[in-house]
Amino acid sequence: MLGKCLENVRKTIPLVHCITNYVTVNDVANVLLACGGSPIMSDEPEDVTDITSICQGLTINIGTLNQRSIESMFLAGKRANELHHPVLLDPVGAGASALRTNTAARLLQELSLCAVRGNISEIKALAQGSSTTKGVDADVADAVTDDTLDRSVAFVKEFSQKTGCIIAVTGAIDLVTDGTDCYVIRNGRPEMGRITGTGCQLSGMMAAFLAANPDSPLQAAAAAVCAMGAAGEIGWRNMQPGDGNSTYRSRIIDAICNLDGDTLEKEARYELR
Repeated sequence: MLGKCLENVRKTIPLVHCITNYVTVNDVANVLLACGGSPIMSDEPEDVTDITSICQGLTINIGTLNQRSIESMFLAGKRANELHHPVLLDPVGAGASALRTNTAARLLQELSLCAVRGNISEIKALAQGSSTTKGVDADVADAVTDDTLDRSVAFVKEFSQKTGCIIAVTGAIDLVTDGTDCYVIRNGRPEMGRITGTGCQLSGMMAAFLAANPDSPLQAAAAAVCAMGAAGEIGWRNMQPGDGNSTYRSRIIDAICNLDGDTLEKEARYELR
C-alpha cells in the first residue's frame, strides 16, 4: 500500500503550492520534483490565491515568518479549503517564540488542515501552548524513544482526535496517526540531522503524497515519512570517502528520485499500533 502511494504521485504529478522558508526553499522544490510532484512557490498576498487555485495541494511552513507571509498563509489556506485541497502545516520552531507559537495555533484553529508534521517539541507546543525547544530542533527531553513510545503514541492519537487531522511526528522514531491507527516508523539515519531542512523537504513531499492519494491520507502520510527515511539510509550507503553533509543532501534527493514502489515496500520499517 505504501509503495502504491508513491506510484500515485509519479502517475498524477500533483502541483504543490509551497509557502515555505527561505533557508530550504530550493531543496523543498528539488525533493518534490524527485518524488514525482511539481513545486510552485509564492508568498505574496496578491499572488497566493491564484497560485493555490491551480494547485492540488498546499504546504505551509512557518520557518521564516514575516507579516506578509503570515497574511499569505491564511489567504492560501482558505482558498485551498474552498477547493478541498489537502493543506499541511509544518510548525517550524513552534515553542521557540510567541510569534511562531501563536501563528501556528491560529493556522490550526482557523484552517481545515489535512496534516500537521513537526518534531515532537513543535507538536507539544501546539497541543499544550508551550514547549521547550532548541531553536528549531526538538528538545532531547521530549524525544520519542522506546521507553516513552507508549505514552507518545497515546499523546499523538489524542491530539489527532482533537484536531481532526493527521499528526506526523518525526525524529529517531517517527509517529504518524489519524487518531485511530498509528504508524511507528523506524527508517532514517541520525546523520540526517546534520543537514538543514530534511523536515521541510518531507513536509513538501508529504503534501504531494496527500494530494495524489485523497482516499488514503494516513497511508499517504506514512509512505512519505518512510520514503524520506529510506532515502536517508540509501543515500548514506552510497557515501564515499571524503563525502560530507552537502554530498549527503544530494544523495538523499537522488535516492528519492530513484525510489520506486517496490523498493519503498522493501525498505519501509514500521508497525501499526
